[in-house]
Amino acid sequence: MKFSPEKFEAHEGGTDPARVSEAAHLAAQALVSRGRESEDAAVRERLVRLTDDQGLEGIAEMWSEAPAVSLPGALWRLYALRAAARNDPDRMGRWFAAGRHTAQVSHVVAGVADPPGAQEVCEVADTILSGAFEGEFDVALERFAAFARVVATGQEHTLDVPGLSVRNPWERIPRLIRTAEALEASARAWRDGSLE
Repeated sequence: MKFSPEKFEAHEGGTDPARVSEAAHLAAQALVSRGRESEDAAVRERLVRLTDDQGLEGIAEMWSEAPAVSLPGALWRLYALRAAARNDPDRMGRWFAAGRHTAQVSHVVAGVADPPGAQEVCEVADTILSGAFEGEFDVALERFAAFARVVATGQEHTLDVPGLSVRNPWERIPRLIRTAEALEASARAWRDGSLE
């Protein structure tokens, strides 16, 4: 449909993508700096549990469209991985167990207790995300990248196991690997001061 100049000027568009991107970056910077500057463990705990109260959908609206190697993109991936671990800890624990011997280096970097059960997976997810606010942010990114790699390997090894096979594995497993790669690239960018 062609618009006349008058109709075009009266037409209301959607939200300006540049403003959405700016808001996503500002929110991510505020969240990380608040967590890292605070000496209060309760503040960091609230930041780790942010999606428990607000829901993952709330931050997804702002951060899920951010570039993978950006501060909001990295935070989105951290919170999404934590939510996946908390939403299905039994299967995540079993995938981690199935992948840990093949992806041994990643298993050690992720730091999940041995044997990895549901509780251990939830605890390590919280610990890694907490490290983003109280430890080295790049280390937290690398630990979650390693966690994602071990889980992806475990998913590959359990394709024929009832209750553990994933739907659309040839789409989901590579997506999990891409998540790990994006987190690793974000860690490198954080170290050289270019993660914005």
